[in-house]
Amino acid sequence: MPISVSLREGARPVLVDFGVRVRDVLPARDDRGYPIVAALVNNEVVSLQTRLAMNCSVRGLTVTTQNGWLAFRRTMCFLLSAAARRVLPQRFLRVRHSVGAGVLARIRDVDDGPERPVTPEEVEALRRGLQDLVDADLPIEEVTCGYEEAVATFAAAGQHDKVGLLRHMNTPLVVLQACGDFRDLHQGPMLASTRQLAPVDLRLEDGGVLVIGPSRENPAEVAPHSTQEGLMRIHREHAAWGDILGIHSVGDLNQAIAERRISDVMQMSEALHDKKFSRIADMIAARNPVPRIVLIAGPSSAGKTTSCKRLGIHLRVVGLRPVLLSTDDYFVAEKDDPIGPDGKPDYEDIRAIDIRGLKADLAALFAGEEIRRRIFDFRRKEPAWTDERIRLGPNDILCMEGIHGLNPILTDTIPREQKFLIYLSAITQLGIDDTTILSTSDNRLIRRIVRDHLFRNHTAKQTIALWPNVRRGEEKWIFPFQNEADISFNSSLDYELSVLRPFAEALLMEIKPGDPEYATARRLQGVLRNFHSIPPNAVPGDSILREYIGGSLLKY
Repeated sequence: MPISVSLREGARPVLVDFGVRVRDVLPARDDRGYPIVAALVNNEVVSLQTRLAMNCSVRGLTVTTQNGWLAFRRTMCFLLSAAARRVLPQRFLRVRHSVGAGVLARIRDVDDGPERPVTPEEVEALRRGLQDLVDADLPIEEVTCGYEEAVATFAAAGQHDKVGLLRHMNTPLVVLQACGDFRDLHQGPMLASTRQLAPVDLRLEDGGVLVIGPSRENPAEVAPHSTQEGLMRIHREHAAWGDILGIHSVGDLNQAIAERRISDVMQMSEALHDKKFSRIADMIAARNPVPRIVLIAGPSSAGKTTSCKRLGIHLRVVGLRPVLLSTDDYFVAEKDDPIGPDGKPDYEDIRAIDIRGLKADLAALFAGEEIRRRIFDFRRKEPAWTDERIRLGPNDILCMEGIHGLNPILTDTIPREQKFLIYLSAITQLGIDDTTILSTSDNRLIRRIVRDHLFRNHTAKQTIALWPNVRRGEEKWIFPFQNEADISFNSSLDYELSVLRPFAEALLMEIKPGDPEYATARRLQGVLRNFHSIPPNAVPGDSILREYIGGSLLKY
């Protein structure tokens, strides 16, 4: 039975055989000569091995697209694990987190043992093993088996991370990724064959093996890479927190929920946050002279507002009186928003801030004068002023948070020695399993979807549509200044997606296959399905998570 397939916008559909593979209806390369690595079928991302079973539109994806790049990275993790199984059979490899255009993996000598530094010889062995897989041009396919068979397969292979994840599922059929004799749980589309995994490079980095993929700007070359020590330090610290909590994967988290140990995990997670806030407050108070202003910056949905308030409490404990400001309250009115290259308002541009008004208020405060508190009405999209009056006393310290907080343009009239700079991130150490990492960006996007719905009257579709501009703005306006910070703080909580799941899933279900945002919605739904839910009333009232789900004991 033939089916109708649309391959280009506005072009006449073609008839193809029912069950034909996507790779057989698309060219191998796009118009620029870039390899097509995956596809959109009715706005859902699929592998080129997928068989078509309905009338549909089909669009090829290269690594220049977000979804094409994610398929490449997913395959990179999968084949690195497959290579490790072949060349280091007595070792256990865990893919830890993304680093730029690559992923960092670490090694353990025993399954439940500590991670230890990777040796140069092991890196070379992994390089050869990965290259052998690429040269073999093996197919990477999605196969379906029964639940019991899947558990038995992974148990026999010693892949206890997969068994731990399956322990908390009960689907009769399980989809696996298969390449040769290596199996993994399906967590999203991959490349169609091992030969497509090019170019890649391996190197030692921070005691692990870093695998770097192609540049999204030039897929023919390995992406440039520079070590970001501050970012790596955050990853190391949070990995140590994972060791303290005993939670390294979603399977571990789900087991804690099932055994009713999750309350301890949550309390310890929050206590670790509280300890870090206390240390930062001590650092500020120990400065001589004590800074007059604390600036907290970071990407969208990193928890800047709550962090500012919680730090303020600890500053009071050490004898300082904080006065809080948010750069978000200095947004210009909607009619004055800067316009981006796509012709739409660019809320990430620093010109979306009333710089002149902010500087005037800062100058007045540092001169000992009084100002009226300014706020931004997100529903009416215009600034407003309250009756609250603000003044800085001689022992007061100004705490200002916002995405542009570390940009010197906002505070160039204040001497550097009077500033204390904090860079906030939300980097999780939690992996779905030893092969599949959790995207920090996706984690923040889920936070923002829930918050924007509850407090800004936005749909999930609207938030997802804005997200590419948010990410571009972060690359331009936020990340370049992170190394200027005196200290970095990681606001992620390993249990948070279990709390956010019920909120986010209902909102994502409203996005339909005809919507351009559907591919992202489906990816996020796939991530959330791995997590057991935790009721929101279990979250402490001063948690950073309350910034997104509401019910905070802190005043916003």
